[in-house]
Amino acid sequence: MNDAVTSEKLKVATAALCGCFGCHMSLLDIDERILQLVELVEFDRTPITDIKEVGPCDVGLIEGAVANNENVEVLREFRNNCKILVAVGACAVNGGVPSMRNHYELEECLEEVYLDGVGLDNALIPDDPEIPMLLDKVHPIHEVVKIDYFLPGCPPSADTIWTFLTELLEGKPISFPYSLIHYD
Repeated sequence: MNDAVTSEKLKVATAALCGCFGCHMSLLDIDERILQLVELVEFDRTPITDIKEVGPCDVGLIEGAVANNENVEVLREFRNNCKILVAVGACAVNGGVPSMRNHYELEECLEEVYLDGVGLDNALIPDDPEIPMLLDKVHPIHEVVKIDYFLPGCPPSADTIWTFLTELLEGKPISFPYSLIHYD
């Protein structure tokens, strides 16, 4: 995307859906380069700012799969507010580890976790309106909203995230050296 993204600070937001938060850790693992990034972008909703709602943004970085109704709401809110939406990590790109539950019926999973687990006596499956409703299946985020870029990895490295953001900021085509997208 070589549009006019280069002259003023981009506004960047992040969200974690169903996953382990490892992609956010990779973002933080850019170490001292985070100070350079702060000079280049304005952070909206991120763990750095602790802002809970996303406002109008240039770039949204989403990690995690879509596993419950709250994930769907957050993802749609990001798509509506972000000019560019990026699927970050294996869970966002293809469902990752959370999608392993797709091999079982939701009822089976809930019974195994809450009723049949070792040491559970007189247990109940939670039924509280404060707990987000689980979807029947876990989905990668592109099945719910349009995604502009995909950053693979579990998680993608700090260098991969850094390369993506800096090339986007510079208006360059996104291009990764093989070493940043090769996984053994």
